[in-house]
Amino acid sequence: MSISVDPHPLLDLVTLEVRFPKPLAALTGEDPYVALQGALPPWGDAEKELVRALLRAGGFKPSGRSKPCSEYMRAAAERGELPRVNAGVDVVNAAVLVGGLPISIVDAAKLQGALRVGVAEAGATYVFNRGGQEISLGGLLCLFDAEGPCANAVKDAQRTKTDDDTTEALILIWGSRAWPGRAAAVGETLQRALEGLGATPR
Repeated sequence: MSISVDPHPLLDLVTLEVRFPKPLAALTGEDPYVALQGALPPWGDAEKELVRALLRAGGFKPSGRSKPCSEYMRAAAERGELPRVNAGVDVVNAAVLVGGLPISIVDAAKLQGALRVGVAEAGATYVFNRGGQEISLGGLLCLFDAEGPCANAVKDAQRTKTDDDTTEALILIWGSRAWPGRAAAVGETLQRALEGLGATPR
């Protein structure tokens, strides 16, 4: 799956394309939040600021409800409220938690036409949940398909999210050049965890 990437001063994007042996609702495996504990060197406030700087580079303000999903995952872990969706998404969320980098996972079959990663224009929005809530995307790095923006480091679009029937996925690790090597390390850790679910390269 070819993705064109617009020039960016900080983006260190790593992508994975995987095919699952069963629909996500039917997959089972070990608890990824336990299995991936300690898989990567810990991250803290300094690394959090590197991720925020990545998102600010296009003019986006990553705070409040628009903070990177890696910060959301850390806060959820501190509250003891780690999300449980399905085996595939849970592995990605666990990789976000240990890796400190935001990660998007979208259903490859729902993507339309050519794919591009770039900064969304002012005024751009999309619905990010079943309740119809929207996120303002202006200045934020996003994955675009022929229908518009559909994933980013904060909240992915509802129209391309994985669901119980998903068997093929595109995963984007939103790394920063200011944190060299981290995106590649997160990608390797996540790839091994996905292989543990029987996933293969797409």
